[in-house]
Amino acid sequence: MSRYRVVIGLEVHTQLLTQTKLFSGCINRFNPDAPNTQTDPVTLALPGTLPVMNRKAFRLAVRTAMALNCEIARFTKWDRKQYFYPDLPKGYQISQFDLPFSSSGFLEIDSDLSDEPKRIRINRVHLEDDAGKNMHDESGRGGNSQVDLNRAGTPLLEIVSEPDMSSAFEARRYLEELRLLLTYLGVSDCNMQEGSLRCDANVNLHVETESGETIATPIVEIKNMNSIRGVEAAIEYEAKRQFKQWEETKQKIGDVPKQTRGWNADRGTTFAQRGKEEASDYRYFPDPDLVPVTVSDEFLEEIRGELLEFPQAKKKRFLSDYQLSDYDASVIVDQGQAFSAYFETVAETCSDGKQAANWVTQDVQRELNDRGLTIEEFFIPAEVLGTLLKRIVAGDLTNKGAREVFAAFLETPDTRPETADVDRVIEEKGLKAVTDTGAIDAIIDQILARNQKVVEDVKGGKQQAVGPLIGQVMKELKGADPKTVRQMLLDRIAAS
Repeated sequence: MSRYRVVIGLEVHTQLLTQTKLFSGCINRFNPDAPNTQTDPVTLALPGTLPVMNRKAFRLAVRTAMALNCEIARFTKWDRKQYFYPDLPKGYQISQFDLPFSSSGFLEIDSDLSDEPKRIRINRVHLEDDAGKNMHDESGRGGNSQVDLNRAGTPLLEIVSEPDMSSAFEARRYLEELRLLLTYLGVSDCNMQEGSLRCDANVNLHVETESGETIATPIVEIKNMNSIRGVEAAIEYEAKRQFKQWEETKQKIGDVPKQTRGWNADRGTTFAQRGKEEASDYRYFPDPDLVPVTVSDEFLEEIRGELLEFPQAKKKRFLSDYQLSDYDASVIVDQGQAFSAYFETVAETCSDGKQAANWVTQDVQRELNDRGLTIEEFFIPAEVLGTLLKRIVAGDLTNKGAREVFAAFLETPDTRPETADVDRVIEEKGLKAVTDTGAIDAIIDQILARNQKVVEDVKGGKQQAVGPLIGQVMKELKGADPKTVRQMLLDRIAAS
């Protein structure tokens, strides 16, 4: 029985968050409801028009390449990539061929094959303008295809990895880490449903035959994947398909041309589309309408000054500084830069990272999901939540009492509470923690006197019967700690 190793390289395209397109002043935003309204003479390639590079797009591109540990070229140029599609008015795409603005980077990911982080090499990161979008009638009745050029000319960053991934899991983790990094950098919203993050996967197998020879199967490029889970599923399917095909034909990589396949998410299968083009098929040549770009040391230092703490570094710091579990740190960091900043403010204010993590990942996240809000839109400031949790840490408030205060703030979403409101609500609701055991003893005496049957049940071994008694004590003393009350009730009953 032959064994095989999956070899995967990913080509990721991400649209940049600029106000205008890459080579014109035309507005750049997702707008599927009004097709062909975001165009201009440059986008439409009307005769006599000339492109001008968007400086903001180039800055965002360099910022991304730096974060991916790439070498930044001091000289880069633009090339024309020739191909003829209805969604490409010029008949060519302005891209970068032999002199991309960056190369030789890496991104570290978690691997399912090792406990150590795995380094995925980045071959190159380059800029190009996006094509429009073809919309086909999928009813099966042979309807018309239509073209929307709103997307044409959008700044598009292509990030090409080396074939360093060895499983569908690693491909998924690479995409997740890359998407998280891009959103932290603020260069893209990475919305795959809107097409601002797209991925093509190059997949083949290295098969070890019974004779010990290693044979590579033909490389297949998979397209039309609109989710990270879809990429993972497509690679898993394609690996099995290629191995089955190899067993039937024993074809080597040199025997069959490279192939492009699509992904049918409904059927969970790939399907043949066409032969895969080589660079020579595109007939690249330097664009005569655009001047090359030179990069200075001052420009690079300026971009470095814009870089914030990267997600993996932030996660490691959360583990050490706040003693969080790996799970909690990952959940917080994966929610994005703003969510992480909210957590940090809460943790610094209450001086208890674990307490802050519990509330932010549970109570706060639940409210965001239920109300459809982002953390930036959440109306309870981090300083206020931190002050509330500080009362728990100091022993002045129970967790149950804190949730009553939290719920009170949620009742008035149009009013942002201030830190002073925490103590005001605690006072109004009588939630201040009761630490006087004498006061608790007095209430327990009254409760036990009224519930002799429950007392007998507990004595008979039914400790769960003490639950209603705890509730009665808590009703009388809102600030009492439930665990303390439970233990005091059990001790008193046992001694009676």
